[in-house]
Amino acid sequence: MYLVGLTGGIAAGKSTVAKRWSEQGGVEIDADQLARDVVEPGTTGSARILETFGPEVFQENGAIDRAKLGAIVFADPELRKALESIVHPLVKAKAQEVVASLPANTIAIYNVPLLVEASVDLPFDMVVTVEAPAKEQIDRLKKHRGMSETEAQKRVASQASPAQRANAADVILNSNQDLNLFLKDADSLWLRIQREAFEKLSA
Repeated sequence: MYLVGLTGGIAAGKSTVAKRWSEQGGVEIDADQLARDVVEPGTTGSARILETFGPEVFQENGAIDRAKLGAIVFADPELRKALESIVHPLVKAKAQEVVASLPANTIAIYNVPLLVEASVDLPFDMVVTVEAPAKEQIDRLKKHRGMSETEAQKRVASQASPAQRANAADVILNSNQDLNLFLKDADSLWLRIQREAFEKLSA
């Protein structure tokens, strides 16, 4: 297997890259989806969130009200740490399980926004971070996710810095450019990933 860790700031363009690479044969593992899975009703994660945050962050059907929980934890760094202490280990274990289940000839893309923050330590062959200026991230969050300026600033500030992500990465993709140029860069990197994967898997 060839395993790529794909990270980057919120609204920087990770999903665009993951979608592009999936269309070209990569298998995406979405950390955000795993984070939802591990707190589904009836799970250990759901029970621990109920214990920590109370019933007010749940909907009537037993599912977590993600908007309400998000508003709480992004307003209080200590509560955010409490949530992360519940979710991060569960997601890490689930990701290991998913990776182990994939065929040996897979090029897997672990799309994980909090690679640095969650100290993700899977055996990556390459780590890629997608970066955009904070102002661009904030503008995208306001435009595409309906966040206020303050909400968007809090989300961006809550994550690792670009320098921290760059320090953990082998490659930096710049999304602050024309979309076609950005996709061209992503395609060029995918060709490199395919070459390296072929060399590794045929050795």
